[in-house]
Amino acid sequence: MAGLVYAQQPPVQQTPPPTQQTPPPPQPPAPPAALQAPPTPAPAVKFPEGAKYAFVNIQRIATESSDGKASSARIEALRLKKATELTEKNKAVEAFQAKQRSAVMSEAASAQVQKDIDKAQVDIQRVTQDAQAELQDLQNELQIDFQRKVGPVIEQVAREKGLQLLFSQGDSGLIWADAGLDLTVEVIRRLDAAAAASPKPAAPKK
Repeated sequence: MAGLVYAQQPPVQQTPPPTQQTPPPPQPPAPPAALQAPPTPAPAVKFPEGAKYAFVNIQRIATESSDGKASSARIEALRLKKATELTEKNKAVEAFQAKQRSAVMSEAASAQVQKDIDKAQVDIQRVTQDAQAELQDLQNELQIDFQRKVGPVIEQVAREKGLQLLFSQGDSGLIWADAGLDLTVEVIRRLDAAAAASPKPAAPKK
């Protein structure tokens, strides 16, 4: 699936007395924003004609594609849910401990509170293990689903380009390659198009 750092203010510099200078000639006003020419976009890198080798960045596809973003959102939602459950259970333990420290109780009552604390701590360990297992199961499920979807798209792009080999940038030990050989954006574009064209699951009935 950082705090703000504030810079110290620099010491105040003594301003030297102004000197007599000839004022610069007036500059013409800047043209309105609507009349200014838009910035020239960077030229797209073309795939080298006749190239038989290319590569893709699988991690980038998983991060930037719509399917990958949806998967990340599901994992984060589950993680937050489990974290909230653990926070509530920890608060319960803290309440028991505060009661144990502040209240004047009989020996039997104190022993019962300690049992409640021990039981809650065991419950926290169990919930933590269950949460980790549930998150791992979801990650595995989404990874399998992602591979099922991206595999045919990568194969289609490779065949259309007439490639003999297609490398995974993160796994191949690739140090340098012509930027035009990177087919990552093309795979993301086609994967997103396939996701947009696929039928959406029906909303649950109320």
